[in-house]
Amino acid sequence: MNIIIITQARFGSSRLPGKVLKKIDDTSLLALHLRRLKKVGNVSAIIVATTNEPESDMITAVAKSEDCLYYKGSTEDVLDRFYNAAQLINSSYVVRVTSDCPLIDHILVSKAIQYTLDNSFTYCMLSEQFPDGVDVEVFRTEELTDAYLNAKLPSEREHVTPYIRNKSKFNGTYGQYECEEGDFKTIRFTVDEEDDYKAIERLISNLGAERGWKEYANFIKNNPSMFKNQELIRNAGYSKSLLDDKSS
Repeated sequence: MNIIIITQARFGSSRLPGKVLKKIDDTSLLALHLRRLKKVGNVSAIIVATTNEPESDMITAVAKSEDCLYYKGSTEDVLDRFYNAAQLINSSYVVRVTSDCPLIDHILVSKAIQYTLDNSFTYCMLSEQFPDGVDVEVFRTEELTDAYLNAKLPSEREHVTPYIRNKSKFNGTYGQYECEEGDFKTIRFTVDEEDDYKAIERLISNLGAERGWKEYANFIKNNPSMFKNQELIRNAGYSKSLLDDKSS
């Protein structure tokens, strides 16, 4: 059974352009992200799904330097880009992560994969009790094909998995990996704005780049004055896409 990881990465960003290429100690956030992902076991390939923007050559250069595959595709239709990236490797399951999560946790990714397989889910995601910054989704490759062919709404095309998620809920094949360590939903270490980048800098400066998600989350909880980004809204982009659905 082949399992692949696909991570989305683009240069353009309305709030923090070039965010995945910003560096901490001479290492880009994208390289940090990929190095942590490479510790996930039993994965056939890691693919960086980037865009046709001219600046994306810098993103593919990082992918190549980290021995990862890459695909360049649509900027707006992320589902199209994601689907075509998946065609590079024959697979049974796809793991979706995003490169604005530089401190993604390989152990948590592995647990989400195993939980999906053990329960024969067609789609599984992490509970929102986990911090914003360790997001993982796992789904059957055939469901990605179905979404690519049939998803119509702007939110479905931009955010890749809403069509798959809703279908799996309807069919009873939906899974959610719960957070047994407590409620961390108000904790944020994703990167969308400058304050987010500064938060990652502070975490790495104090704890290094090799810790698990809970250590980073607890450090933020215990040192709230160091992290101004904690008041930013979670999943703001998806909420905006839902509004676009109504006007489409």
